[in-house]
Amino acid sequence: MSQSVSTSTDTRPSQPTAPVDPAAPRLPVAVRDLVLLGARVLLGVILIAHGLQKLLTNGIAGTAAGFEQGGVPLPLVSAGFAAGVETLGGLLLVLGLLTPLVGLLVAGVMAGAFWFVHMGQGLFAADGGWELVAVIALAALTFAVTGPGRFSLDALLGRRRS
Repeated sequence: MSQSVSTSTDTRPSQPTAPVDPAAPRLPVAVRDLVLLGARVLLGVILIAHGLQKLLTNGIAGTAAGFEQGGVPLPLVSAGFAAGVETLGGLLLVLGLLTPLVGLLVAGVMAGAFWFVHMGQGLFAADGGWELVAVIALAALTFAVTGPGRFSLDALLGRRRS
């Protein structure tokens, strides 16, 4: 029976690393979790701002009127749902709580925004295009499949993904 002997002189403890492409540089898990935290907080703040715009600036009635003009079904219900998902979902993303569910709900709202409002307007958001809703949807789906990282309430409560 043969035994393998390590000839490494490095005595530093190894840090856990996130699963990555073998060709990519390996980063400590803490770096990955800091990036997830930053991205999660940024996305959450953007969603909160858009949700509060629907609730406070435009009001649900004004938002519903815009939704009706865009052909969104059940505009009053849809406006309330979108405002709620964006505002509460944004807060939950900042906290890292119920992250996979919030990611799916946000992606669904953005899919509706793409379909009913932005699809025929070209790419650029400045022209009413779909770039912002696509980026928000993809970021939300990313959190739905990766989870929020260790710096989150989901992780603290033991609901993190491995």
